[in-house]
Amino acid sequence: MKTKERFVWLVCTGCDTPGRSRYTTHKRQKAAYKLEKKKYCKFCRKHALHREKKL
Repeated sequence: MKTKERFVWLVCTGCDTPGRSRYTTHKRQKAAYKLEKKKYCKFCRKHALHREKKL
């Protein structure tokens, strides 16, 4: 059985201006949780927490 996936944006929580640093990834369509990953932000110049935002 093939799982359905959807694309989401990951937005940096450490930046002064929200939505400046964005990564795209995918997750299951029926997942009830918000995706959070620690990624590198070139504006903060450090690894910061990135949270899911709607497309």
